[in-house]
Amino acid sequence: MGANHSREDLELSDSDEYDEKTEKEDEQEEEEEEEDYHDAKDKSSERRPKTPSSVDEVEARLKALKLKYPSSTQTPNLKNPVKLYLHIGGNTPVAKWVLSDKLTSYSFIKSSQIEQQGDDEDEEEEEEQEGEDSWWVLKVGSKIRVRVTPEIQLKTFCDQRRVDFVANGVWAMKFFTNEDYKVFVAKFQDCLFENTYGYESNEENKVKVYGKDFIGWANPQAADDSMWEDAEDTLFKSPEPKTPTPASRGGQDLREEFEEAANGGIQSLALGALDNSFLVGESGIQVVKNFAHGIQGKGVCVNFDYKKGGSGLVHSTPKKALLMRAETNMLLMSPMMGSGKPHTTGLHQLDIETGKVVTEWRFGKDGTDITMRDIANDSKGAQLDPTGSTFLGLDDNRLCRWDMRDRKGIVQDIANASTPVLNWTQGHQFSRGTNFQCFASTGDGSIVVGSIDGKIRLYSSSSMRQAKTAFPGLGSPITHVDVTFDGKWILGTTDMYLILICTLFTDKDGRAKTGFAGRMGNRISAPRLLKLNPLDSHLAGVNNKFRNAQFSWVTENGKQERHLVATVGKFSVIWNFQQVKNGSHECYRNQEGLKSCYCYKIVLKDDSIVDSRFMHEKFAVTDSPEAPLVIATPLKVSSFSISSRR
Repeated sequence: MGANHSREDLELSDSDEYDEKTEKEDEQEEEEEEEDYHDAKDKSSERRPKTPSSVDEVEARLKALKLKYPSSTQTPNLKNPVKLYLHIGGNTPVAKWVLSDKLTSYSFIKSSQIEQQGDDEDEEEEEEQEGEDSWWVLKVGSKIRVRVTPEIQLKTFCDQRRVDFVANGVWAMKFFTNEDYKVFVAKFQDCLFENTYGYESNEENKVKVYGKDFIGWANPQAADDSMWEDAEDTLFKSPEPKTPTPASRGGQDLREEFEEAANGGIQSLALGALDNSFLVGESGIQVVKNFAHGIQGKGVCVNFDYKKGGSGLVHSTPKKALLMRAETNMLLMSPMMGSGKPHTTGLHQLDIETGKVVTEWRFGKDGTDITMRDIANDSKGAQLDPTGSTFLGLDDNRLCRWDMRDRKGIVQDIANASTPVLNWTQGHQFSRGTNFQCFASTGDGSIVVGSIDGKIRLYSSSSMRQAKTAFPGLGSPITHVDVTFDGKWILGTTDMYLILICTLFTDKDGRAKTGFAGRMGNRISAPRLLKLNPLDSHLAGVNNKFRNAQFSWVTENGKQERHLVATVGKFSVIWNFQQVKNGSHECYRNQEGLKSCYCYKIVLKDDSIVDSRFMHEKFAVTDSPEAPLVIATPLKVSSFSISSRR
């Protein structure tokens, strides 16, 4: 199937298509919408009409036909009146918006039940269902009843008095007045806050949740965004397009260079910055060659040769592969699920040149075996150091540095040791409550850690005991985190959105620093969110969440990351980093709350994606602003180049 280079060409299976069964009660109007859709289609070369304009086209057509329902200039005699539209056809050539209810109403009710209750039920009775197990629910007529959470993927269009959202389908509501629109958005945000944090939405509780230094996260309009503009390096600033750039378009094209079958069951991807990269799978490690246009197989497969010993380490397919020592060694880690969490008591060290596991290491501290949930290189470029013997470790309440040498600084004698113990050289074991999930390191070895409560902590390279800065959570667990080489930007992954944070601040002496080097005080910029639009979120599938968002890969000062990439089911989603940072970008206009960027490209694969990563920036060619993008599925690996449009 390959991949699609832009959203105009995106095709999905019929399993994602929604038919017109919700429109049975008004077949006459449905025929009129069909006629309207074909009129709109003739005016556009895209397979799918633009989401914002298509709703307006439907309404304009209905007005022209002079159907008997209140016009948008009249406010119907109904509490919270709206027009309700449904998007049908998925992303097929026949996709369109249809009018689902020409006049209905919405309400926010406190309830302990989500399931549809049929026609208008007794709302007053439902509003009394308050307690620890009740939450705010959005109810629209008799068709929609959904809990107010980020999963709704609400997208606002202030200039159109309209909101789009997901609730067992993709819906749009249009309001009759600007005031109606503003009332809905404000109430939605209040209900979302209360459902997320368990507190009523007011200024006192926002300070309790975010802290007074981060109040700009709750009230983005009051936040200081100057550091976003200050952080932009004019050397790498790309010119603004003359026309607005929707999610499906951009100034660059993706072109597939290589695609080949893997040896089967790919579990993880270990990209090298030198000659080779590695696909870790069920049958072994497949070695592939790095080229300027991507990676390609050599036909060489390194088979696992785990030692048999009394270590108790489980010899399963590794889920984590970490390159070390100028990419001649690899650490392989297979976290096993215990108490519902992935942990392991050790790892294997593979000599890539011989294809043998030379050591099984145990994690131990003060004579006691301990567990780890993740490992990472000491810094962004540490895998290129031929003498490197240390790496970072993370567990729920532990952050540390491990050394493969003994305490005297010499390499351990592993010939006579069945399972040598790694040396805990630096770190801290927190008493409780940190619930660490993921981490990453900067170019100078500073560390960013994401937690299950959504908090993101910054640690300097010299101390792991106390975070220099702790950003509050937005209510969703951080499942993956990355940071730029210079430490100025952090990218956190949650199930439903990505969060981009600027760490720059000005200290009391007027010097620019990052949050890794000192306490940021109260001049903290509000973060920006990267999201899928409601239609793409729906097409991705209810069980497909954002995974492993990361920056493109640089390992030296003066180089700038240019793109961000994340995986959602069969989608690989790419954002232009410079565009996301640009506060005047078209995508941020007419939005409410935290700025959210919906301008991205999607590459679609025919199987769930294991990982999407950019190769090292040294593999960028002269006609491309970026190194190739590598996308791995369990059975195939593909490489895409990004070329500037002429």
